[in-house]
Amino acid sequence: MTVSLHSGVSNEELRRVFSGLGFVTASDAVLPILRQAQKAASVSDVTILIEGETGTGKRVLAHAIHQLDQKRNGSPLITAHCSTIGEALAESEFFGHHRGAFTGAVADHTGLFQSAHRGTLLLDDVNDLPLSIQPKLLDVIQRGVLRPVGSDREIAVNVRIIAACNEPLQPLVLQKRFRLDLYHRLNVIRLRLPPLRDRGEDIAALVMAFAVRYRSIYDPIDRVDPELVQFLQSQLLCGNIRELENAVLRMLFAKSQGTSLGLADWTTQMGESGDEEAERGKDLLAEAAQKLWEAISRGGVSYAQALHQMERRVLETALKRGGETRREVAKRLRTSERTLYHKIRAHRLSDRAGI
Repeated sequence: MTVSLHSGVSNEELRRVFSGLGFVTASDAVLPILRQAQKAASVSDVTILIEGETGTGKRVLAHAIHQLDQKRNGSPLITAHCSTIGEALAESEFFGHHRGAFTGAVADHTGLFQSAHRGTLLLDDVNDLPLSIQPKLLDVIQRGVLRPVGSDREIAVNVRIIAACNEPLQPLVLQKRFRLDLYHRLNVIRLRLPPLRDRGEDIAALVMAFAVRYRSIYDPIDRVDPELVQFLQSQLLCGNIRELENAVLRMLFAKSQGTSLGLADWTTQMGESGDEEAERGKDLLAEAAQKLWEAISRGGVSYAQALHQMERRVLETALKRGGETRREVAKRLRTSERTLYHKIRAHRLSDRAGI
């Protein structure tokens, strides 16, 4: 698909074009980011770093930039999932290998860089990139040539790099977990996507966009009730847009009649009912909220600090009592393993958790 967008485009046209590419927003705070993304797309060889919490739309924005890149959008966008690339096979994954290069190399393998030739390589979760591969990756990005494992010759590659990270790279550099020179090479243009809790204006547009996206599977929805929007704006939604999309899917699945989504649909998808266990759960939450308010009102902590500490303590308790594996803990918390993993990382609980 070829998309054209001129620099003097209006805000509404900017939103319309990015929405057509999958990135939906009604937030004025996101408009400067979209303008930067538009400009970056027109400078086809520049490296882009997209920062933001898990689920904020980094991968969707990267795809939009690729589609707006008139030089490269006819070639593929290849995604490297850095958090899943093992250290032992990282070089083969990125640069490829020849048959017989190592035990198990029974055929030639084309690496991610060659697969993305003339297109874009998205380094997703680049903060999880194994330290041992970072200098080799830097060399390929700088020189535009690579050598497959087991080969005695270099191959030229023409690839645009977009890197996405779910935690800032600069602190990782200070901790010696990420190379300073690679950080500077990636951080040419930096786009920082705010979390959904700071983009309340986006809630209604996103809910409607998801309803339209799944119209071929579920009954059509033509409106979102204001009460539901206001309620969702009050929620933390730690999983950001991904968490919201999953909630909308559950609402659509549970809905039996009507063409609007309302607060009752949210209550249904959460599995809330009037039974004794649910009421007891509400009582416990009310008690916790009262204690939290007492801590805030005494002036010892701010609202944000109180919520941060509460989340940390809930995670600590879940890790101790919620199960032997991350999957079991995530199931007890009614969240995804990926969200739990990033929350553990954010609160620096991974070492003590042993999971």
